Amino acid sequence: MKTTVMPVRRNLEFNLPADRVGDWHAKGVHVSHFFNAMSLFFPDGERFFIDSVRAYRDEVSDPELKEAVRGFIGQEAMHGREHEDYNDALEQRGMPAKRNSRIVLGLLNITRKIEGRAGQLAITIALEHLTAILADIVLREPRTLAGSEPRFAAMWRWHALEETEHKAVAFDVYQQVVGKGPLAYFRRCLALIIATLVFWVMVIPIHIGMVAREGKLFSLTGWLGAFNFLWGSPGTLRRVIPDWLDFFKPGFHPWDHDNRRYLETVDELVAEVEGYDKATGAAV
Repeated sequence: MKTTVMPVRRNLEFNLPADRVGDWHAKGVHVSHFFNAMSLFFPDGERFFIDSVRAYRDEVSDPELKEAVRGFIGQEAMHGREHEDYNDALEQRGMPAKRNSRIVLGLLNITRKIEGRAGQLAITIALEHLTAILADIVLREPRTLAGSEPRFAAMWRWHALEETEHKAVAFDVYQQVVGKGPLAYFRRCLALIIATLVFWVMVIPIHIGMVAREGKLFSLTGWLGAFNFLWGSPGTLRRVIPDWLDFFKPGFHPWDHDNRRYLETVDELVAEVEGYDKATGAAV
């Protein structure tokens, strides 16, 4: 492993205000539902990641990496639980969260049938790279969540921090048990291309559908604001493109993007979340 960062399982409960799920982001409904659309992928996606890494756990010889795998599994389990609550709030708002989640699960189950262990792990490291670079922009660009409802913002910051903390675990497992040779390299690169295309082909219509259910489908101002947020300023998607491309370097490792400095804010975030009153959601 190039850099030792040990994932820590944190049992945080965010008690998200369900009445704000459709407009929690400071930029309004269109940006809120962009994040919300991604949330639908996490519960089943995190379980897929856990299964992919766990399948090789007994073949990992490095004791430090074994411990990191345990931390990875613990963190992903917590992410799945909190995003299930998040998605329940979307369902209560009239969004087809459960239907869309079943589609995601169906796709993952097909992947389990047609891909062996190595293929599933390759897809996992590809999607972990995608989530890691999106997490990085959340952490390094304060405007990404500035002014948003604090509990939703805290949840996305927490998810971003822990995705950063464990971003190399699955990759290190892959290199140890699948290898670093040309075939392993080709497999992971192909996995990133396919996973990225499938992910966005699914996210975009879900996002549009959610906005439509809010009655904002033809809001030009809303869509222009979302486009600016994603591709203009702060350019949440535009700015991750160079990091996405780095994955195709033969010698790439996730900690080539060394953003450990953001992990220094974890304790502050934990204190903030634990300070919320569970009944009212207000700070105490």
